[in-house]
Amino acid sequence: MLFDPHIHLASRTTDDYERMAKAGIRGVVEPAFWQGQPRTQVGTFIDYFNSLVGWERFRASQFGIAHFCTIALNPKEANDPRISRDVLDLVPRYLEKDGVVGVGEIGYDDVTDAEEKAFAEQLELAKKLAVPALIHTPHRDKKKGTERTLALVKEVGIPEDLVIVDHNNEETLPLVLETACWRGHSIYPDTKMTEERMVGLLKRYGTERMIVNSAADWGKSDPLKVPKTADAMRAAGFDEEQVQTVCWHNPIRFFEQSGRLDRTLLESDKIDQTLLFEGNSVLRGQQPRRQ
Repeated sequence: MLFDPHIHLASRTTDDYERMAKAGIRGVVEPAFWQGQPRTQVGTFIDYFNSLVGWERFRASQFGIAHFCTIALNPKEANDPRISRDVLDLVPRYLEKDGVVGVGEIGYDDVTDAEEKAFAEQLELAKKLAVPALIHTPHRDKKKGTERTLALVKEVGIPEDLVIVDHNNEETLPLVLETACWRGHSIYPDTKMTEERMVGLLKRYGTERMIVNSAADWGKSDPLKVPKTADAMRAAGFDEEQVQTVCWHNPIRFFEQSGRLDRTLLESDKIDQTLLFEGNSVLRGQQPRRQ
């Protein structure tokens, strides 16, 4: 069984859900993030957050996948004064919803003052509520951004075992290894990390607190990168226990700290495609499947 702890399924199709289920993915975490098109009013965030705790959770269940999410104002849109304050005020309300397992994704994009203010406020919120914080490290000048990220984590004083620093690579992972933070890695087709590079890091540093994800979204990405990494680990000589540690147990252990990751949903193989959400089905005339 596999778990993808960072995937943006609002950007994917039902075909992707079907392929993920066939590849062994039984659970996912969908962090709130930038959707490509800039949002100009807070109402668009309300609808988006509602979809994460509602429609997407239902849609995943129709293929036997347990869906959880994290809620936050993302780093990129933290720079927009038209919406940033109002969205930050929304976040605590959504952290009380079923299936919400933390604050995220937060962090830096261009490493601006506005980003740091939103980042610190949301880290403080995660600390206050004692829930996980999922941190996005910037795509540009990643090492410097990661150093500043870890400094802010220490400054805020959130317990490091409640923090996952994501999108690591060979340059940033040693910095995170000096802390008690969890170590996230996004596996991509051409950029970020490949399965082979990830295997190299696991051989060098071991499996403790190491997590992999697809971070698949509306861009060129692959929602099957967790199963493909699991296969690459097996091919490189890792045993099944080590594969399950990285691709199942570690992400569950991290997000279970929220108290809202329901293992019974992960262990159930029940599917009922006769169900509807607000009158809607994932089917378009196909025969409903029940098991």
